[in-house]
Amino acid sequence: MPYKSKKLANAPQRGGRMGWLFMNGYDIMLKVIMVLGGLGLFLIGMKYMGEGLELAAGNKLRKMLQKITSNKFIAMLVGVLVTAVIQSSSATDAMVVGFVNAGLMDIYQSIGILFGSKIGTTATSLLLSIDIKAFVPIFTFAGAAVITFAKKNNYRYYGQIMAGFGILFMGMDLMSQNFDFLKESAFFANTVSTMSNPIIGLLVGMVFTGIVQSSSASVGILMALGMSGVVSLDQCIYIIFGMNVGACMPVFLSAAGANRESKQVALSNFLTSLFAALLFSGVIMSVDAIPGVSVEGMIGSIPFLKGNTAAQISGVHIAFNVMRTIVFLPLSTPIIKLTKLIIKDVNEEKERMETVYLDSRILKTPPMAVLQVENECKRLSELARKNYAYAMKAFFERDQKLFDKVHENEKVIDFLTNEITRYIVKINGLDILDSDRKTMGVMYSAIQDLERIGDHAENIIEHAKEMIDNKMTFSDSAMHELHRLDEMCTKLIDEGFKMFNDQKVDFNLAKSVIETESSLDSHVRRYKNNHIVRMNSNECSAENGTVFLDMLTILERVGDHANNVAFSIPRNKITNVLEKA
Repeated sequence: MPYKSKKLANAPQRGGRMGWLFMNGYDIMLKVIMVLGGLGLFLIGMKYMGEGLELAAGNKLRKMLQKITSNKFIAMLVGVLVTAVIQSSSATDAMVVGFVNAGLMDIYQSIGILFGSKIGTTATSLLLSIDIKAFVPIFTFAGAAVITFAKKNNYRYYGQIMAGFGILFMGMDLMSQNFDFLKESAFFANTVSTMSNPIIGLLVGMVFTGIVQSSSASVGILMALGMSGVVSLDQCIYIIFGMNVGACMPVFLSAAGANRESKQVALSNFLTSLFAALLFSGVIMSVDAIPGVSVEGMIGSIPFLKGNTAAQISGVHIAFNVMRTIVFLPLSTPIIKLTKLIIKDVNEEKERMETVYLDSRILKTPPMAVLQVENECKRLSELARKNYAYAMKAFFERDQKLFDKVHENEKVIDFLTNEITRYIVKINGLDILDSDRKTMGVMYSAIQDLERIGDHAENIIEHAKEMIDNKMTFSDSAMHELHRLDEMCTKLIDEGFKMFNDQKVDFNLAKSVIETESSLDSHVRRYKNNHIVRMNSNECSAENGTVFLDMLTILERVGDHANNVAFSIPRNKITNVLEKA
């Protein structure tokens, strides 16, 4: 049972603010401690439940965001679903900024998701408005039992959801039962009365949520005050509007170190919330100006909201975000144009020596971070493929212009290999699905092979330079053999990288990769023997022969690395298919 004081309940209203504080200082201190403890439980429960939902959703969440189209209404629905799942608009918004920064989506696609995330985050306030106190301990116990005794991570995530849900409500209940001491404070009553002023209410809501960085948490605290009877809906409406504007702060923080378009996303998100807050504040003021009519009375007359201030606060929060989307989503294009007038587009080429898909913001959502590693590895594989092709073209055609291109690309390959490795280490330090941990393992293995293919491209360039400097030539039969090996290596790279990038095993493709790699090895052995015959017949010199044999070895190793990349897929995805071979 929460601590209750008869002395506090019967406190006389005299002596002003200081007298009231001194008379009830001890009781107030205990109440404040209870409130702070409840707030701590509330925030921990919200975080714990959100993380559990996010981890349990795993690949489904990833696939959902991968299917984003240019249709802003579909994007909005995806934003609603994703945020309703992970229970954090801040996390969704951070992901969106990361995707825009990585070039996975543009501002027109992202704006729909941001609208949807604001609706999805209202699910928390809806849950908090339901009276399920009697069942809360059951959720907490059941969740703790699953976390303690479950052996698989997937089951533990469900336990985390239940435990977080129970802790969330326990914190809410503890806050609401101990906020009542504020009713005895004339100072607090006078302060709260000023919140009915639209400007003050909006500013308080913006600043408070900007500090807390969670509209769900700030609205939850406001609902706890409403449950205690400390505040009325009339005093909360403008604060709620301000809270939804303040909820844009995490997006600004996420975009701080991002590119220009990410900053445009953050600004457009803020502008829509600000315009909505100003518009709906004007509507509320207009309605309240009608004699005998008040918005509070209208909302309070709704049967399932009557007499329940917390439910009324939740209702206004939900209505604001739904109406904000209905009114401003169709106007998103003009808002984006306004944003681009404020933060102008600049035509500038992106530096090559940087990652495109890896973003520290997305680490907050591990399933998406795993996806980003896969995308960056695809980029690395494409760069390795191009570098090999450039190197062989330079070798066959004696094209010195390609030398610098290969060397520049190799520097980027080395850079990407290091950055991806660091990112994988960070992901492995997170609580991720077992399947995602296996995926990170094969990605780490693949980038080592891709980096080695890049190294061999440089080795080919060195031999090409040697051939040009020493005016060396090969016999027609030797050149034909090198072209034949190049064809097999190219086929191995194309087919193997496709299988790796798809992260699934196609039976026919896997069979072709295995057969081509085996054929490459046998051809290399045969061509070594052929070369010995040519040397014995003086068709090739010893100096030329060294380069030729080195090229055979290089191409054989390129094929080996391409084969390794092809099967850098979690073992469980490979076994079933290869058993058919």
